[in-house]
Amino acid sequence: MSNYICKIATIEEMNRKWDYEINKATRKNNWIIWKHAAIKAFQDGKTIPYYGLLDGEIICECTAALDSAVIQNSTDLVDDKTAYLFAFRTNKEYQGQGYFSQLFKFMINDLIARGYKKVTLGVEPHEEKNKAIYTRYGFTEHIKDAQEIEPDGNVVDVEYYGRNL
Repeated sequence: MSNYICKIATIEEMNRKWDYEINKATRKNNWIIWKHAAIKAFQDGKTIPYYGLLDGEIICECTAALDSAVIQNSTDLVDDKTAYLFAFRTNKEYQGQGYFSQLFKFMINDLIARGYKKVTLGVEPHEEKNKAIYTRYGFTEHIKDAQEIEPDGNVVDVEYYGRNL
């Protein structure tokens, strides 16, 4: 993993990663809307996108929301000491190889250095694999259940969890 680095993304890297996700997405319009919102939120200082790059290729990511305006159902999920984590993604061919774990540690250390004391996240109830991963990362405090509405109107059930830093 000597050619692997973890970093805060640049706008150029965000455009590249979002275009990759849009290209493979089935509901492209949602992803296009999410891309523009993600870039604007980062430019406005409301999020921090963390990327893992292997030989210059973006292979995993996660974003920290620092402002309640960025996410739905934000009560108890984000404030001046709590960051909401989302967009946990690793390219399929790199899953299970420890790359995201390194990115997660990098992100947590950065958030601690910025004064954050807690992180939260949301997961759909049927995503058992993701729930197991999040439990392994210490997200064991159940905060609440709610629904989110995607740009196309699709309603999604979400369970929210947290962990102290």
